[in-house]
Amino acid sequence: MTKTPPEALSIASLSTPLGEAQIVFDGAGVLRAFDWTSHRDRMDRLLRRHYGPVMLSEAAAPDVLSDAFAAYFAGDGRALAAVPWATGGTPFQNRVWQALCEIPAGVTWSYGQLAAHIGVPKAVRAVGLANGSNPVGLVVPCHRVIGANGTLTGYGGGLERKRWLLAHEGAEFRLSS
Repeated sequence: MTKTPPEALSIASLSTPLGEAQIVFDGAGVLRAFDWTSHRDRMDRLLRRHYGPVMLSEAAAPDVLSDAFAAYFAGDGRALAAVPWATGGTPFQNRVWQALCEIPAGVTWSYGQLAAHIGVPKAVRAVGLANGSNPVGLVVPCHRVIGANGTLTGYGGGLERKRWLLAHEGAEFRLSS
């Protein structure tokens, strides 16, 4: 199967309270990837996995994207819900990512809850793998998934960022001991 990337992808940097982030978007201003600059290798790997080889050109972020991220970091937990996004994931991954978008800011689900929500309660590991392959983190809020015991679990941007994001959104969670 040949993966075809969108006609052109651009990349822009955004300053956030958690450090520099990078967004990748297509010519229509649709978000294709989000990650922290410190995790650029991860973002590049996910882009290749979803689209094959891609060339990124630097460009200014579209207002719809930069305004939404600015509003989110200023305290509007719902601001990212309006961001247009698209991925090249599998049908199962896209089911998981769509379900992640149903978790409101300030709420967390376990991997088991997420698996049950999409109708495959025994697919907890597969849901976890899909969650970890999310190229549009923050907008598709994979950080809102925590362990069944209420503790923080892995996050591609690091647990400190996950802790900050959940606290910023007013979510309850336990710190692992």
